[in-house]
Amino acid sequence: MKKIAMFVFNGDPMCFIHVLLNALDMKEKGWEVKVVIEGSATKLIPELAKAENPLHQLWEKVKDAGLADGVCKACSNKMGTLEAAKEQSLQLLDEMSGHPSMARYREDNFEVVIF
Repeated sequence: MKKIAMFVFNGDPMCFIHVLLNALDMKEKGWEVKVVIEGSATKLIPELAKAENPLHQLWEKVKDAGLADGVCKACSNKMGTLEAAKEQSLQLLDEMSGHPSMARYREDNFEVVIF
């Protein structure tokens, strides 16, 4: 089985929509997919929860499919979205000095793709 970990650093919604679409497409094709929200992309977390946001429905599908692996704790704290991540029950990833470790995913045979 193919295993992909998508690390999303880019906070541009036009980039983020492609992450969501690709995650769902890969899952549909039988791949194991993990989406990790990092860097400036963490600023999108509270916006994605709003029903009027154009990405809201896709985001909910990704979460419902179990593809949202987590959020960088340090970056979401820096961007002021830590509480929003907690409100959405997103896992806070912090095993590498407050940030998610790409090596952990590589050790578990995930290909890491960076957006």
